[in-house]
Amino acid sequence: MDINSLVSQLVAAERAPKDGRLTREDAKLTQEFSALAMLKGAMSGLQGAATAVRTPASLALSKATVGDEQYFTASTSATAIAGSYQIEVQRLATAARLGSDAYVDGPTSVVGTGTLTIAVGEESFDVAIAEDGNTLAQIRDAINSAAGNTSVRATLVGDASGSYLVLTGTATGAANSIAVSTADADAGLQQLAADLNAFDADRDVAADDALVLVSGYQIRSGKNAITGAIDGVTLNLKKVTAEGEPVSLAVERDDAAIQKKVEAFVASYNSLAQQVKTLGRYDAATKTAGPMLGDSLLRGVDTQLRRILSEPVPGTTGNYRTLTSLGISVTAAGTLQLDAAKFKEALAADPQAVNRVFSSESGVGVRVAEYLDGRLSSSGEVAARNARIDTQRRRLDQEKEALDVRMRAVQQRYLKQFTAMDGLLAQMQSTSNYLSQQLDSLAKATTRG
Repeated sequence: MDINSLVSQLVAAERAPKDGRLTREDAKLTQEFSALAMLKGAMSGLQGAATAVRTPASLALSKATVGDEQYFTASTSATAIAGSYQIEVQRLATAARLGSDAYVDGPTSVVGTGTLTIAVGEESFDVAIAEDGNTLAQIRDAINSAAGNTSVRATLVGDASGSYLVLTGTATGAANSIAVSTADADAGLQQLAADLNAFDADRDVAADDALVLVSGYQIRSGKNAITGAIDGVTLNLKKVTAEGEPVSLAVERDDAAIQKKVEAFVASYNSLAQQVKTLGRYDAATKTAGPMLGDSLLRGVDTQLRRILSEPVPGTTGNYRTLTSLGISVTAAGTLQLDAAKFKEALAADPQAVNRVFSSESGVGVRVAEYLDGRLSSSGEVAARNARIDTQRRRLDQEKEALDVRMRAVQQRYLKQFTAMDGLLAQMQSTSNYLSQQLDSLAKATTRG
C-alpha cells in the first residue's frame, strides 16, 4: 500500500473543517482590522483639520506686504493689527570681527604661550596655550574647542603677507563686542592680543545694533530680526535703504489663508463622510455589504459629527452662529459644501463672529476636535477595538499551533496503524503462498500414487 499518500489524505480530511473555520475567522479579523484602519485614518485627518481651526489665533491670520523686499521682509502673528507703515533701514546689526597682524610663516608660525581671555559682552572664557600648542593654527583650534566658548569662531585668512588670525562673533549687536586679554603670557601671545584689540577700520567690524525708523519712530535692535516694533509683526532686515526713502509696509487680514484652513476642514470632513458611507454600504443589486454595516462605532461617529456641524454654536449671537450662516452647507449626499462668496461676505462683515463659530469654547472646531480626541485616544473605542482584534489574533495563532500539534499526532498514529496493517497483510500473503505450495505438492503426490 502507498501508506504515506493514504495517511496524508486522511489527515487532510480530518484537518479541513477546523482549518477552514480558522481561516474564515482570520479573514474576518483582517477585514475588520483594515476597515477600522481606514476609518481611523479618515478620523485622524478630520482631527488634524479641526485642531487647525480650534483656537482663536488659528483663524486670526494676517499678512504683511512690503513695497520692496530687497531691503526687508515681514511676517505676522495672530496679534498683528491692520495698518500701514513707512520703514527706513538706517543700519543693519553686525557681529564683531577682529583680525591680527600677518604671520609670515603661515599656520605653523610660533606665537607664544600663556592664557588668552576672550570676552564677548559680559561673558568670557579662557584659552590656555602651552609650548606644544603655540602655533597660529593650534591657537585657532584651541579657541574653537575651548570650554565655555559659544560666541566666537576663530579662522585663519591668508594672503601674500602671511596668515591672519580672525575672531568673529556669532551674535550681532553692540552688546556682543569682542575684547582679548592675556595672563601669564610671553611677549608673543601679548602681541597677538594687542593686534586683535587694535581696531582696523579697513578690515575689522565693530559689533553694532540695527537702527530702523518705523513711521518716524527710531528702533534699535541687537538683531536683524526685529520683533515688538509693530504689534504682531517681525521685520527681517536685509539691506540699508537710501536716506530719506522709506519702504512701505502694509498689514492686513489674510482672507485667502483663513479660507484655505476652512476648505481643509470641509475636505477632511467630506473624506470621512465618504469613508463612513463606503464602510457601511449595502448594495441591494449584488447583495454585498460593507465591512462595517450596522457597526455601532460607525453610526456613532456619523451621528455625532452631523449633530455638531448642524447645531448653532452655544454662546454666540448675531447673524453668524452656524456653519450654514457662513456658507458651509450640508449636501444631499451628506457632505459639506463651501460657498466661497458667502464665506468671504461673512468674513468681511464680522471676522470675529466667523472665528467664534470655529474656536469659541463650544465652537465647531473645538467640539469636533475634542470628540475625535476622545475616540482616537489610547483609552478610546478605536484603541479598544484594535486591542480586541489583537487578542483574537493571538487566540487564533494558538489554535493553529494546537491544531498543528494534534494533526502531527494523528499522522503518527495513522502511520503506525497502517504500517502494522501492511505488515500483517504481508505476513498473511506469505502464509497463503506457503499453503498453496503445500497443497500443490500433496496433489502431485496423490497423482503419482
